Amino acid sequence: VIGGGFAGASVARELRRLNNALAVSLVEANATYTACPLSNMVIGGHRQITQQQFNYAALGADGINVIHQPAVNVDPERRQVTLSNTRKLHYDKLILAPGIDLDWQALQGYDKTAAERMPHAWKAGMQTTLLRDQLRGMRKGGLVVMSVPKSPYRCPPGPYERASLIAGYLKQTNPRAKVLILDSKDSFSKKPLFMSAWQSLYGDIIEWQGESDGATVTAVNADNRSVSTDFETLQADVANIIPPQKAGKIAQLAGVTDRSGWCPIEPVSFSSTLQPDIHVIGDAAIANAMPKSAFAANAQAKLCALQVTRLLNGETPVSGKLINTCYSLVAPDYGISVAGVYQPREKIWAEIDGAGGVSPADASLETRALEATYAQRWFENLTTQVFA
Repeated sequence: VIGGGFAGASVARELRRLNNALAVSLVEANATYTACPLSNMVIGGHRQITQQQFNYAALGADGINVIHQPAVNVDPERRQVTLSNTRKLHYDKLILAPGIDLDWQALQGYDKTAAERMPHAWKAGMQTTLLRDQLRGMRKGGLVVMSVPKSPYRCPPGPYERASLIAGYLKQTNPRAKVLILDSKDSFSKKPLFMSAWQSLYGDIIEWQGESDGATVTAVNADNRSVSTDFETLQADVANIIPPQKAGKIAQLAGVTDRSGWCPIEPVSFSSTLQPDIHVIGDAAIANAMPKSAFAANAQAKLCALQVTRLLNGETPVSGKLINTCYSLVAPDYGISVAGVYQPREKIWAEIDGAGGVSPADASLETRALEATYAQRWFENLTTQVFA
């Protein structure tokens, strides 16, 4: 298994649970995993980054061979993975869970150097605290500009949760400041719920503009933190630039990405349609209607582990259904959610009509507070299951 996030760590543990005779190696470059869910609470000043961090000791105790080295190549013909220290690992089955890479070529002026002044914070860790610290140091009455890419990208409602929690921070500490969201889309997950909540909680602190408004960001300048669309150039005090994304680099090296930059899969078993004996789960996979979320990654991992175990036993994979729930915090005590149920249909993951839903538009504040509690309990339960 390559990648130790919610998908990779989950599938490694589930494989061992299903068959403790399997030799399972987890290749993950970092000894500490920093989780993205709830990391917007760190930016908003409600959590510490250490509350987002987990190690792999429990996986080692499960008998998983945890290797903290980057994987630098995959040879599908030889069924071999090469690590950065030149060590080679042979596999019967390879499961790729590399998450995302940012597409540094997609937005003029935005690269790794620019990200040190205009953080993306779309990979949790140092970028998360950098954005938090820039907000804390922003001048009174300043402007926060957020850019949101076209889909697909990790955590579809994440930018709007972030805008909400930034607005909450500004309302308390810098009430004349503004958050401007420049979105490359006209619609987004839970849009009516977010827009209603923004109006009631934050007034005119948040302004959202979509593609039809000409808000698609075309270029940035990190030297002066300017953000340009086709119609205007804005001067930001803090710029949160979320660029387009693609599957993690090792997926490309393994030959399992298509022209989209993501990994096409056979939905029942998550096997790559491009390379034999390789499966892809989590954010890197093209799971069609299923969003790229931690909940989905964990669900896919469990099903993939079952299918790989069956294949290794000479058995046929079984068709199954998966669920996903995305919680979003508009404030620490104000949560909203969307849920979906999915099944393989005509070689894709398709949503089952009528099986999901969103939070009621007319819910009471008590219900919103309960959803916020559910979000935090979900995070605690999931991270305990995966890392404890």
